[in-house]
Formats: sequence, structure tokens, C-alpha cells
Amino acid sequence: MTWKTAYRSIYYDGAPEPEDPDLAHAETALLVIDVQNTYLERLDRNTLSPEEQRQYDAWTPFHDRMRDQLIPRTRGLLEAFRAKNIECIFARIATHTNDGRERSVSQKKPGWNNLLLPKDEAPSQLADPLQPQGDEICVTKTTDSALTGTNLRLILHNLGVKNVICCGIFTDQCVSSTVRSLADESFNVMVVEDCCAAGSMELHDKELEIINMIYCHVISSDELRSLMGL
Repeated sequence: MTWKTAYRSIYYDGAPEPEDPDLAHAETALLVIDVQNTYLERLDRNTLSPEEQRQYDAWTPFHDRMRDQLIPRTRGLLEAFRAKNIECIFARIATHTNDGRERSVSQKKPGWNNLLLPKDEAPSQLADPLQPQGDEICVTKTTDSALTGTNLRLILHNLGVKNVICCGIFTDQCVSSTVRSLADESFNVMVVEDCCAAGSMELHDKELEIINMIYCHVISSDELRSLMGL
């Protein structure tokens, strides 16, 4: 199975296979979304209560995927894009104020999504292996979508970008929101499935099935390299 047949929902069961996209290097950008310190930190399991250990264990597959797959493969894509002088852009969640009063409503709701990440503090910074280099652009957002919460739309337009290759976290939240916004603005969007992660593989796979073929095309990093000659 290839990217042309994988992650098909009921809406696209039996639909024709898509043609290879024209990913001209001058019109394409890699967008790395929200791979930040706060999502990589873990407490010492031995210091946790039984309920906290249960939650810790539930998140272990996510952390394993981040360490063993997402970060090294995304770093490899960044190196390949840089070698061909293709734009690499980054997005992160962070607040401009210390109390986060300018956050969107969704990021103020109680629960897991209610993170306070002042822009100059360590938890909000991008993970060391995936830091911008040189004059690469990083946008700071207080929304899930990197497009609606920043001037990224204008940046992409001014750069002449038509194709956006998305990777990062979380597949079913900020990645998906960004992909949908980009699609609504008529960008051609590819999502690199092995360079994304959600809280569980079930959420990851289902969200890719939902957005594939309508808002984006889901592809592996190896398939992308082949298409783009990287």
C-alpha cells in the first residue's frame, strides 16, 4: 500500500488514485508544528501515585514515538530540505503575556489543552534537535492553527509558497487545525505521517483518515523524499 491508497475513509473508498503532486522546490515549504520542550518532559515515575503512574504509562507510547521516530525523521527532512535550499518554517504555541490573557478561547478551557507557555520560558521553546537555523522563520501562535493565529498566511504568500509539507504534534489537534486552514486557503498540503504524533496511535490514525484526500494527502517521509528528489 502506498500514500495513494492508504488512510482512505469511507468517503474515498474506491476513488481514483491521486496524481503525483508538483512539489517544485521554489514553491514548497516544510512546516514543523509545536515540537516543544513542554511535550517532551516527563516526571520520575517512581515519585507518582498509582493513578498518576497509570496516566504516565498511557503516554509512554507517545514519548517513545517522539524519541525514536518523529524527532529523528523530522530532523532528517530538515537536513534534506536545507541541502536543497527549500524553505523550513516552524510554529510553536506560546503566549506574549505572562498570564496568557490573549490566548484563544480553546486554549483557556479547563483540561489538558489549558497550557500556559510564556514565550521566553523554557517549556515553550522548540526542542533542541528541531531548532530553526540561520534566518529560518518561526511563528508564535495562541491558537491551534498556525495559519489563523499568526501572519503565516502572508509569509507563505510573500515567499511564493504553494505547497506546504506539515509535520509535528498533535496530529488530531494543531496539525489538523493547521492543515484544514491551509486547505481552505487553497494551499496544496501534504502531511508526513511518520513525522507526526497524537496522544495515541488510534487518534493519530483516525485523524489522518479523516483529513486525507480532502484537506491534504498523507504520505511517509520516504515517499516524500522520492517525490521531491531529496
